[in-house]
Amino acid sequence: MRISARTDYAVRAMAELARSPERPRKAEDVAGAQDIPVRFLFVVLSELRQARLVRSERGPEGGYMLARPPAEITLADVIRAMDGPLVSVRDLKLTGLEYPGAAAPLPDVWRAVRTSLRQVLEGTTLADLASGELPDLVRERARAYDDDPRTYPSR
Repeated sequence: MRISARTDYAVRAMAELARSPERPRKAEDVAGAQDIPVRFLFVVLSELRQARLVRSERGPEGGYMLARPPAEITLADVIRAMDGPLVSVRDLKLTGLEYPGAAAPLPDVWRAVRTSLRQVLEGTTLADLASGELPDLVRERARAYDDDPRTYPSR
């Protein structure tokens, strides 16, 4: 799975909004807190507003707020708003997907990938990010990544 800069910025901005869900935050403040280019953030926030994940309030005390409580918005919701389905194979439905010959088992691999992503992304909310308390499954998978000798050093 490739996570685009746009999606990364969207999730980070939403996590920042989740830290203070009771009051609007200026886009400039969110951008500064997360080191996101403010002009890019306005585009991202517009898409999140269209997806009804954030709302905006006008006026001197206005800004952006989550449209629902942080515990009700998953990372999957944000990613789908920005990029569409979590996993797609050439835009085909995975249900009923079949390949001939040696590739016959491959649709099961694609379905397993999708299920794994959904478990992590649908099981992690903005409240989890804002509190720093990630679900056990996420912590276990992150630990497995860190322990994997094939893990590449950061660039």
